[in-house]
Amino acid sequence: MRLGYPCQNLTLPTIFKTCRLKTMEQNGMSIIKDLTLHNIQELKRVLEWNINNDIYFFRISSDMIPFATHKQMTWVWQEDDDVQKALAEIKDLQQKWSLRLSMHPGQYTVLNSPREQVVTNAKEDLQYHHDFLKAVGGPDIILHTGGAYGDKEKAKQTFISVFNSLDVSVQNMLRLENDDKVFHTQDVLDISQQCGVIVCFDIHHEMCFNRTEDELLELFKQVKQTWSHTDMNPKVHISSGRRHEADPAHAELIRLEDFERLERVTGSTDVDCMLEAKSKEKAVFTLREQLKKREND
Repeated sequence: MRLGYPCQNLTLPTIFKTCRLKTMEQNGMSIIKDLTLHNIQELKRVLEWNINNDIYFFRISSDMIPFATHKQMTWVWQEDDDVQKALAEIKDLQQKWSLRLSMHPGQYTVLNSPREQVVTNAKEDLQYHHDFLKAVGGPDIILHTGGAYGDKEKAKQTFISVFNSLDVSVQNMLRLENDDKVFHTQDVLDISQQCGVIVCFDIHHEMCFNRTEDELLELFKQVKQTWSHTDMNPKVHISSGRRHEADPAHAELIRLEDFERLERVTGSTDVDCMLEAKSKEKAVFTLREQLKKREND
C-alpha cells in the first residue's frame, strides 16, 4: 500500500504562489508565466523530497497555474516551451519512480449544477486538470458529485448526462468520490453503473453515515470492481474525525484504529491511500511509526 498526502509539504515548507486578478491585469501574462514556473519547480522540490523519504503518492495543488481558466487568461501554457520543459522534468521523475500523481478540483467545479455557466466553467476546469496531469504523467482527477438541488436522483442523472458529454480522455481520468453529506458511496456506485466513472472510496466520509464494517466491506467490494478494467490500484482516502469517528472535520493525524479498519475493509487488495490529515507528510511518518511498532509488539 502506497501512502500519500495532499498538496503541501510542511517540513520543507512548500510555497506555491498566486496573485490577485488586478496584478495579472497590470503586469500581463508574464507574471503568470513566472509564477507557473516557480510553482512547477516547487512541485519538483516536493517530489524529490518525497522520493528521498519513500513517499511515492502525492496530490498536486490545483493552483499550479494561476487563473488557468479565467476569461482574461490569454497565455497558452500548453504551448510554452519553458513550461513544457519544466513539466517534462516532473514526468521524468514520475516515470523513473512510478509516482502516482493526482489532482482534486475545488468545490466550485460542479458538473451537476442547474446553472449552465457553472457547468461550462467546470468542464473548462476539468480540461485544465487533465492537461496538467497528462503533462506530468498523473492518472487521477478526483471529483465530488455536486449538490442535490432538492432532488438527489435528478441530480445524479444530471451528473451522468454531463459526464457523458465530456471528452473521453477527461472521462478516463475522473474518479468520483463519495462525500460526507449528500452522495454516499452507494449513490456514487449507482452513477458509476450508468456511466462507467471510476470510484474513489473515502472511508471517513462513509463513517460519517455511521456504517457498520460489514457495510463498508460490501461497498468497497463494489468500488474495487470499477477499477477492474484498469492496471491501477484502487485509490482510497482516509482521515480521522477531529472529535469522533463520525465527525466530518479532519484531525491532525490518522488514528491507528481508523487505519486498521481500512486495512480490514480493503483486505488483500493493494490500494493507494491518500492520508487527508492536516499534518500532511507528518501524518505519513506518524502512521508509519505506529505500524512499525505494531509489527514489533
